[in-house]
Amino acid sequence: MGSILQFEQAKSKMATLKNDPGNEVKLKIYALFKQSTQGPCNTPKPGMLDFVNKVKWDAWKSLGSISQEEARQQYCDLIGSLVEAEGGSPAQVGAQPTGSGTAYETLLVTTEDAITTIKLNRPTKKNAITTEMYNDIIAALEQAGKDDSVLTVLTGAGDFYCSGNDLTNFTKIPEGGVEEMARKGGDLLRKYVKAYIDFPKPLVAVVNGPAVGVSVTVLGLFDLVYATERATFHTPFSQLGQSAEGCSSYTFPKLMGAAKASEMLLFNKKLTAVQACELGLVTEVFPDSSFQSEVWTRLRAYAKLPPNSLALSKQLIRAVEKERLYAVNDAEVECLIERWMSDECFNAVMSFFQAKAKL
Repeated sequence: MGSILQFEQAKSKMATLKNDPGNEVKLKIYALFKQSTQGPCNTPKPGMLDFVNKVKWDAWKSLGSISQEEARQQYCDLIGSLVEAEGGSPAQVGAQPTGSGTAYETLLVTTEDAITTIKLNRPTKKNAITTEMYNDIIAALEQAGKDDSVLTVLTGAGDFYCSGNDLTNFTKIPEGGVEEMARKGGDLLRKYVKAYIDFPKPLVAVVNGPAVGVSVTVLGLFDLVYATERATFHTPFSQLGQSAEGCSSYTFPKLMGAAKASEMLLFNKKLTAVQACELGLVTEVFPDSSFQSEVWTRLRAYAKLPPNSLALSKQLIRAVEKERLYAVNDAEVECLIERWMSDECFNAVMSFFQAKAKL
């Protein structure tokens, strides 16, 4: 009697899996992932009572003999369409920067009390950086470098500082294929990091929450990094089949020593704000309840200092190693271009999406 009941329950679950539209999409993602990484289905059909795995097997088998390349493209297209349906692509309208005719769609840029603030403005996506956002930040930094402000601040809207790269950047493969995508991505990243290296005024990160990936690696190029106590700092590059960027392969060992830098850049160690401060990545940590008021009181006081003195002193400090930073940036970008074109990286990113869509 019990086995009959179990049979009926399993059969009911299989019917639910097949008929639920959400599960249908998840099955499609699963099948395309398997086809693109392993090729056509070549595993034995699960037993008749193993209903869940049988549904998965059927979905994979239904793809027939389509090539791994075609499955990969369909997978990317499907993930991209899901993100757009979620509202991941349309940007939020940002504020217009003071004294500028430019409006940034992914940023809020304001100037007040001689401080230009660049706020990453995709809070529903944890301020993940899209291709458009990279270009907006480059333009905003260029504008801030020329305006009348004394300091420039980078911070995030909402509870996150920044969750790093929007991984859907990797699903938008142009007609030229993965190689063209990697080259264009490399050129953009090189330009992005160079904007921090060349920034002429004091640059301050106000880290209002968790920070991931490229938002962490470029912190070594800032002049001050203030963090709330609930911030964390994570660079999961090897987890995603990638490598360091933002000049962190140079700045992190210099700041914290080779062994601690390796823990972060090679082995994906996540730091608390206090740990990051102890290692020299963060200047000071503040209680979350008073973070904004304490930090902005201090920044407004700094902005009253003689601007030319601040800018010239910053440029003297940076000039000593500017050429080295350019070289490190170039080397990191070339390494990443190779990574982005590798099956290892692509499969790691696909595994990330697959884990999110787990049945």
